[in-house]
Amino acid sequence: MSATPETWFITGASSGFGLAFAEHALARGFNVVATARRTRALEALAAQAPDRLLIHPLDVTRPGDPEAAVAAALARFGRIDVVINNAGYGVVGAVEETPEPELRALMETNFFGAAAVIRAVAPTLRAQRHGAIANISSLGGQLSFAGFGAYSASKFALEGLSEALAQELAPFGVKVMIVEPGAFRTGLAGAAMRHMPGMRAYEEAVGPTRAFAHGMDGTQDGDPRKAAAAIEKALAAPKTPLRLVLGADAVDAVRAHAETLLGEIAAWEAVARDTRHEA
Repeated sequence: MSATPETWFITGASSGFGLAFAEHALARGFNVVATARRTRALEALAAQAPDRLLIHPLDVTRPGDPEAAVAAALARFGRIDVVINNAGYGVVGAVEETPEPELRALMETNFFGAAAVIRAVAPTLRAQRHGAIANISSLGGQLSFAGFGAYSASKFALEGLSEALAQELAPFGVKVMIVEPGAFRTGLAGAAMRHMPGMRAYEEAVGPTRAFAHGMDGTQDGDPRKAAAAIEKALAAPKTPLRLVLGADAVDAVRAHAETLLGEIAAWEAVARDTRHEA
């Protein structure tokens, strides 16, 4: 670690992954900017290292909030080394069961909110010619299941943005990494999961997903603290992966999905290639 401690800027730090990331960074001796819509839950964290912690309110959907939080971070610590876009929540429901306002609200937080934070911090990272952005996606950012369409749509969008962002910021020495966790013991399956009213027509397709989402809270195999350590390790690596899949369940699901995709490409390759315009 350098003489000047790293500064981690974390959104959605009041619980779950965000809180685990903040606790990990403080334990490692880093400076931490812990942001959240409701900061009261972070008061206990302040006692751990008050000289290395800045708690700042941040609603990623409110215009001006990301810029204000970044400015406060720079005023306190002078630099930002790692940005973790973690703020977000989940929705369970078939596409037809998910009203447009619910879908738009989900996209505002999970996608547009993350994009707003990126735009607010990118000038600083470019000027430093150093830093990293870790965008917290999900195994649901690579594949989807009946009932998770809205949530996956928000994560698919974040991943597409992140792939381009990685290429755009690489010339400035700034890394971008997509984190794809499986089931970790966070609050996502509890208070951070919204369940849409069910329609009888989708009981067979979506019912198992609803039951899974309700039953997994507090029983997930993944440890958020180990996820934090894995993210730090990957960001510090000479060759940081574009995607970091976390959890045995995520590894198995993403691999199986990729193999299915490759199989479909092979099966339909002749048809796909036979679409060239004939001169």
